[in-house]
Amino acid sequence: MTPVTPVDCDNGRVVDEAIERGTGLTGFRRYTWWTLTGAVVSVLVFLTGDWLLGGGVPAWARGVGGAALAVTVVASVVLLNRRLVPLPGAAVRGRPAGWLIAGGAGATVLGAVQLAFREYGLWAVAPAMVVAIGAAFLSARGRRALVAGAVAVAPVPGTLVCLRSGEGDLLYAAAFPLGLTAFTAWTTLGPLWAWDVAGRLHQARRLAGELAVKDERLRFAADLHDIQGHHLQVIAVKSELAARLAEVDPARAAAEMREVRRLSTDALQETRALVQGYRRTTLEEEISNATRVLAAADIDARMELRPAAASLSASGRHLLGLVMREATTNVLRHSRAARADVEYRVDGGRAHLRVSNDGAMEVPGAGAGSGLATLAERLTAAGGDLTWRHDGDRFVVAARLPVGAA
Repeated sequence: MTPVTPVDCDNGRVVDEAIERGTGLTGFRRYTWWTLTGAVVSVLVFLTGDWLLGGGVPAWARGVGGAALAVTVVASVVLLNRRLVPLPGAAVRGRPAGWLIAGGAGATVLGAVQLAFREYGLWAVAPAMVVAIGAAFLSARGRRALVAGAVAVAPVPGTLVCLRSGEGDLLYAAAFPLGLTAFTAWTTLGPLWAWDVAGRLHQARRLAGELAVKDERLRFAADLHDIQGHHLQVIAVKSELAARLAEVDPARAAAEMREVRRLSTDALQETRALVQGYRRTTLEEEISNATRVLAAADIDARMELRPAAASLSASGRHLLGLVMREATTNVLRHSRAARADVEYRVDGGRAHLRVSNDGAMEVPGAGAGSGLATLAERLTAAGGDLTWRHDGDRFVVAARLPVGAA
C-alpha cells in the first residue's frame, strides 16, 4: 500500500502535518514571500531612495517623493501578503481595491516627480511594480491584458517629456521603461505562478487522498457484500432444506442445521478477519465450497478443472475466487437451476474461469452496485476481464486473468 502523509482534521478542514511543522508548503510560502517582497522593497527603497537623497533634488521633491515611496512600499507589502494566502489554491478574500488604489496613486506621484527631473529610467520602477502586483489579482486573461497595455503605454510618458524638453536620449526614454515594465512583470508574476502551481498540486494531492479513502471504502463494501451475501444465501437455502426434511428425515435435517451453524460461524469469523484486514479467499477454496453448496441445493454441479503447470498468482487466485463465490451466490439467488457447469483452465498465460447454469430468472449484473460489476472493475484493473450474459434460461459468467496478475 502506498504510504500516505498523515493528516489531521481541524474543524472539518484537512491540514497537512508538513504545513503545521513549518516545512513543505509553509517553507515554500515563506521563501516565496521573503524573496518576492524583499526584491520589491529593495528595488523601490534603494533605487528611488538613493535618487531622493542625492544632490540636486529640492526639499519639496524629497518630501513628496518620500511620502509617495512610503505609501507604495507599504501597499506593495500588504498586497503581496494578501496574494500569498496561507495555503496555495485558497481563495483570496476579495480584491483589496483600497490598497491597489493607494499603491497606484503612490507609484504615479513618485514616477511623476522623477520624470519631472528627467529621470527617464527610474520613473517607471514604481509604476511597473504596482502594475505587476495588481495583475497578480486578475484572471489569466485580465493579467495578460493589463501587462500588455502597461508595456504598450510605458514608452509614452518618457517620450513626451523628452520631446518637449529637448533633453536626454529619446531612444532610452522610450525603450527602457518598456523593457523595465515587461521584466518586472515577468520576475514578479513568475514566483506567484509557481505558488499557484503548488496550490493546484496540493489540492490534487488532497483529492487523491480522499479518492483513495473512498476507493478503500468501496473495496471493503464489496468484500463485505461477498462474504455476507454468499453466506446468508447459503444459510437461507440450507435452512429451507432443513425445514422440508424436518418431518421426513429428521437426521438429515439436523445435519443441515449443523451445517447452517458452521456457516454462521464461518461468516462471523470471515467478517472479523475482513475488518482486521487479514481475509483472503482462494479459487480452490471457493470451487470446493461451491461443489458442496450446489449439491446441498439439489443442483447438479459439473466441474471441469484443467489447471496448467504455471500456477496462478496469489492475487489472481483471490480475484477468481471472488468471481467463483459471486457466481455461486447468483446461481442460488437468481435462478431455479437444476444444473451448473464450472470450467477452469490455464492456457496461453491466461487463466479462464467459466460458470454457467440453467433456470436463470433475471440478470444479476443489471442492478447498480452489483457484485459482478464491481468485480469486473477489479479484474480490468488487473489486466483481465469479466463478462456475463443471459441466453434464454442460461446465465454464463466468464472471467479471464493473466497468470502473473498482481
